[in-house]
Amino acid sequence: MLQAFNPKNADLLVNINGKLVHRDQAGVSPFDSVVQGGDAVWEGLRLYQGRIFRLTEHLDRLRHSAEALAFQQIPPHEAIIGEIRKTLAANGMTDEVHIRLTLTRGVKVTSGMDPRLNQSGPTLIVLAEHKPPVYSTTGLKLITSSVRRFPPDCLDPKIHHNNLLQSILAKVEANSAGADDAVMLDTRGFIAETNATHLFFVERGVVRTSRTVACPEGITRAVVLELCAEHGVPHEVTDLSLAEAYRADEAFCTGTMGELAGVTTIDGRRIGSGAVGPMTQRLTALFRELTAREGTVVVG
Repeated sequence: MLQAFNPKNADLLVNINGKLVHRDQAGVSPFDSVVQGGDAVWEGLRLYQGRIFRLTEHLDRLRHSAEALAFQQIPPHEAIIGEIRKTLAANGMTDEVHIRLTLTRGVKVTSGMDPRLNQSGPTLIVLAEHKPPVYSTTGLKLITSSVRRFPPDCLDPKIHHNNLLQSILAKVEANSAGADDAVMLDTRGFIAETNATHLFFVERGVVRTSRTVACPEGITRAVVLELCAEHGVPHEVTDLSLAEAYRADEAFCTGTMGELAGVTTIDGRRIGSGAVGPMTQRLTALFRELTAREGTVVVG
């Protein structure tokens, strides 16, 4: 799965600390913490007909991550929403837009890892692109990566940080194997997530997903669990092994970038019938109904 360049994004204006800059001129200082050590937090947001779905939850997670990293200054939700609105208006965006929101610890007075060198406040980057959901609707092919997800005693996955080397290394393995993405296990050998999304499995009508021991607290993941509860779909949050994945009747992944996407192959093994299953299709439809009517208005 390789995303293609969208010509509609050729002249994007990127918002860096409130200043709108053409994508070709946009940049941050080499002294910024995100360059020095990946010292930043981020969120992916999606715009539906002028509304951002679950915006408050995303901004809460951004703040919680920044607090966990001991950022001295964190912009309030209202200020961030204002910059998002300004960016979308400048680019004339209303729908099928993905927003990458990044908050760094800011610019350092000199190179080094010590947070006390950050004395000028954080850097806020709002990158909005014309980008519909990126995954195929006909089923994804996954392989299992050799790279393990950290548990909380190594690097707590509840911090949604910009150090994505684990995910990148897993994606390299997936690319080499001709797969769309990679399944990542925790240090105990249980399924954590993929390099980019959360995973769900369906077995005998029960929708199952991993505990958030070695994966982030996903916003879309939480919505799927809410939909299951609301519509009487049996569901379970538990430790899951690869053996359980291989024998599942269906599998799908979730995330803001790609919404819900069916998984039809893992490690060369066909999952269920080898096609996107009925439970995946049902939950996808329910999710789309929800995004069509809910969200924070940011355009218009």
